[in-house]
Amino acid sequence: MSDHSIYPVPAELAEKAWINQETYERMYAQSVEDPEGFWGEHGTRIDWIKPYTQVKDVSYNLDDLHIRWYHDGTLNACYNCIDRHLPARANQTAIIWEGAEPSDDAHITYQELYEKVCKLANAMKGMGVKKGDVVTIYMPMIPEAAYAMLACARIGAVHSVVFGGFSPEALAGRIEDGKARFVITADEGVRGGRTIPLKKNTDAACEIAAEMGQTVEKVLVVRRTGGSINWVDGRDVWYHEAVEGASTDCPPEEMNAEDPLFILYTSGSTGKPKGVLHTTGGYMVYASMTHQYVFDYHDGDVYWCTADVGWITGHSYIVYGPLANGAITLMFEGVPNYPDASRFWEVVDKHKVNIFYTAPTAIRALMRLGDEPVKKTSRASLKLLGSVGEPINPEAWEWYYDVVGEKRCPIVDTWWQTETGGILITPLPGATPLKP
Repeated sequence: MSDHSIYPVPAELAEKAWINQETYERMYAQSVEDPEGFWGEHGTRIDWIKPYTQVKDVSYNLDDLHIRWYHDGTLNACYNCIDRHLPARANQTAIIWEGAEPSDDAHITYQELYEKVCKLANAMKGMGVKKGDVVTIYMPMIPEAAYAMLACARIGAVHSVVFGGFSPEALAGRIEDGKARFVITADEGVRGGRTIPLKKNTDAACEIAAEMGQTVEKVLVVRRTGGSINWVDGRDVWYHEAVEGASTDCPPEEMNAEDPLFILYTSGSTGKPKGVLHTTGGYMVYASMTHQYVFDYHDGDVYWCTADVGWITGHSYIVYGPLANGAITLMFEGVPNYPDASRFWEVVDKHKVNIFYTAPTAIRALMRLGDEPVKKTSRASLKLLGSVGEPINPEAWEWYYDVVGEKRCPIVDTWWQTETGGILITPLPGATPLKP
């Protein structure tokens, strides 16, 4: 155990990073002295259908309380994550999927992502989903979860993703609260060598929601395992059948910057889970900006956030932030200790991961199993590590830095909330000396 000394920024990192100490001080000063000029400039990092003329419109008057960003501009979040990259990146990998079993993986290019999302978006429209409708997504960590989120964004539907580990009661509460008539799920999830009865849970949740006064009209079901499931004729639709004949041409819906993009429920750590609604323009600017600068993302980097899309970290730093930046983002269906405690680091080697973002709980659990499961892997591709979800204790930080990162990878220890949509407090790898 060291005395938690300061780890200075390596000169070569400061030289190559998007933000070094000088850049940070200049940007920070501008953001404080001229916030509208600062955010007006950074708002142009995404593509607008109708460019904004007003950056910020805020009133704290109780009779007219509102906080609006870029509110006279229009855009589409899905277009920003896919279409605008096609001229230069059609054949570049957008999503690397690593399944629960080490033998399961897939690379999805931006062109393939475009086609998959458009087909699903058209299938959803064909089933009656319209702009402004809430769609509940209760899925395992498979590519179809990302397709579903992006398809909703494409047609202007508001997605409400529910973590696949939640109970039927929790799912029903979120269906009822959002007045969702449309649910996307899978037959089963796979996690750590066992199956999770997602469709069974969805069936139960639909019954509970109906008792609460909310009827689910359609359930779209992805065949993940092929396991035996109950089927409700007229309500349930197989995903693969719905998209099979759908067109790959689906023009993106023009959305106002303040139109809702998604609802996501807080963890409920301080009481009943609260539905947080994020709108489109400001969220997309902030998710993409923080992904680029906090992780010092450069073109071609392979970036892996180990979160689930059921949480805000998965929304902002698996799907929207990375894809808005034309990044290569990795989705992981598995768990850190299956089939053994080297799994994280074997995935890093297999896909040549450069940036790795995980939670202190996972770090502490793996630390308890010793250094050998880490050291038997190379991890030579890693250049930056991140931490999210809770405070990281100095012992875990130093193990992460010394053993996983071999004392050569800076750690961005990030703090933020579902409510903020993006990282608020963090070191910047090219600007901030680190302290455990």
